[in-house]
Amino acid sequence: MQIQTNFSLRHFNTFGLESEARFFAEVKSVDELTQILQDPVWQQTPKFILGGGSNVLFTKNIDALVIHPDIKGIETIKEDDENIWLQLGSGVSWHTFVLYCVEKNYGGIENLSLIPGTVGAAPLQNIGAYGVEVKDVIVSVEAVSVDDGTIRVFSKEECKFGYRESIFKKELKDKYIITHVTFVLSKNPVLNITYGDIQKTLQEMNTTEISIKDVSNAVMHIRRSKLPDPAIIGNAGSFFKNPEIAEEQFSMLKNQYPEIPGYAVNDHQVKVPAGWLIEKAGWKGYREGSIGVHERQALVLVNYGGANGNDIKLLSEKIQDSVEEKFGIRLSAEVNFV
Repeated sequence: MQIQTNFSLRHFNTFGLESEARFFAEVKSVDELTQILQDPVWQQTPKFILGGGSNVLFTKNIDALVIHPDIKGIETIKEDDENIWLQLGSGVSWHTFVLYCVEKNYGGIENLSLIPGTVGAAPLQNIGAYGVEVKDVIVSVEAVSVDDGTIRVFSKEECKFGYRESIFKKELKDKYIITHVTFVLSKNPVLNITYGDIQKTLQEMNTTEISIKDVSNAVMHIRRSKLPDPAIIGNAGSFFKNPEIAEEQFSMLKNQYPEIPGYAVNDHQVKVPAGWLIEKAGWKGYREGSIGVHERQALVLVNYGGANGNDIKLLSEKIQDSVEEKFGIRLSAEVNFV
């Protein structure tokens, strides 16, 4: 394992922003990871964990040892007539895993097709899309302590999953490095096609007997039609979380804006699409030099080339202020600022 100095992170974040790591190590196994964490030479050096870089906004150079876990592998733990349990290395591409399950007809994550990033980032963010969250299929998460290199297995309950949240983003932020995730998938999948445009897209694709592959294809079609490819235009996907507001506040907004969409979270809260709020506040398609708001999806902030992370951060704050002034809702960033 080689530790590099003054290493460019431009190709390790989907915004394509330039940032330099003082030290950089790519680890391929748990042994390599524990070795570096327990090495006295590095124990006093600040650590920064960087997975696929699909949910990070670099605003400065990283004066730390940047550790990039690249642990691969898909292993069957057990199976029965109904389900199969799979353990994956944190460095496996998330979409690669989705396609693996789709081809084998293992149901549960087909709605999460084409989400960028790695398996290790999935529980960290509790990624979700089209009515599905990854917590629904996670059994446990294996992680290594940054402090002493010891291994701990977290149960689903111990992960404290919430909306785009987990214990790894709160109490244990920067304390553990995820190395493996165990999932349970269904051999007799129940399809979830009621959220968003999935059903409409399936009809347009003239699909009759719907399979999980059809659902996956529909989701990919929708995402490609709305979201820019990070390989072409730098972005981190959805920049903001969809806010959850009180039902009373939503009712008042509905009186003022009858077309406002909302999805009941429970008897007291409604989730409102952040993209709709941003678009109605006039930001969709906005561009200022090398940064902007995507022309087809207001939820996505983009780097057209040569952007500065602080400029994108400033733009996000302007959008937050604008939406709050118009609707009384303060958007929260889904992307992590560094």
